[in-house]
Amino acid sequence: MTSIVARAPTRLDFGGGWTDVPPYSEEEGGFVCNIAITRYATVRLRPAQSGERSVDTRRAADSALAEAAVRRAGVSGVTIEIASDFPLGAGLGGSSAAGVAVSGALAMLRGEPIDRAVLAEQSRAIEVQDLGVPGGRQDHYAAAYGGALALTFGDETRVRRLSLSRECRESLERRCVVVYTGESRISGDTITAVVDAYRDRNRRVLHALGRMKALARAMADELGANDVDELGELVWEHWQHQRSLHPTIPTTLIDSILERARAVGARGGKALGASGGGCVLIIASDDSVDRVKAAVTELAPDIMPIAIDEVGFTCMRISDGDQS
Repeated sequence: MTSIVARAPTRLDFGGGWTDVPPYSEEEGGFVCNIAITRYATVRLRPAQSGERSVDTRRAADSALAEAAVRRAGVSGVTIEIASDFPLGAGLGGSSAAGVAVSGALAMLRGEPIDRAVLAEQSRAIEVQDLGVPGGRQDHYAAAYGGALALTFGDETRVRRLSLSRECRESLERRCVVVYTGESRISGDTITAVVDAYRDRNRRVLHALGRMKALARAMADELGANDVDELGELVWEHWQHQRSLHPTIPTTLIDSILERARAVGARGGKALGASGGGCVLIIASDDSVDRVKAAVTELAPDIMPIAIDEVGFTCMRISDGDQS
């Protein structure tokens, strides 16, 4: 017996998140700069044994996602196991990574060619259409493609991979400090509230989204120029606009973490994802990494080591009993 094992990475969203969410992305055009990291959702798909559950996951949300994917694919007689090496509700795009991995495993099962853009759109359709979870596209594309991406959203999605020098990649991996707050977050409610404000043509929200999109374009340029210092400054300005979108986005803990980091030399930082909890990204200056870590661990001790994933979605068939 053989199994199909697929995995997809999560991401750090430097800038432009929210502009990838319809109807803004369709009416105004969106732009996101993000980078995939080596924190994965891993899926194992195999023939079901007699009396075995079709879905085996540690989290109810993953179970619902896997069941929806199986229904959409029209397959039966399989068992899907999902495992993750990141916290629930971390703001890293974990559910999208799981969706891409499940969709890819099912595509391999059915003998379909693996098209990364198709996987990203299928994963988003499962979340938005089948499960009713509002959201954008950037997480799904990061999970499918990997690497550092400049993503343009509109009538179609355009993917541009950013070429990072070895020096820039190593600097990002060393200077990006990701802190897990331990606070729960319900991103769907916040996303709905921001979308409603955009539809109502709220001036504050319109200005913030427009500026966040412009900053994301500048971030892509700075990554191309290998300037992590300027990237950090842009991320900090982005956070000022991001936090203005809705009162639930910043929290007292997030603000305290970022204030302490800036006080000891961080270039910038922001909450990841829709925020209200989850993880905080800090970009330390070249000589302040240790000071930043020491300062923020007094508030939130869980710092997540990160590295850049260059590959994105992967999938293979393995013999039963091979756990590699």
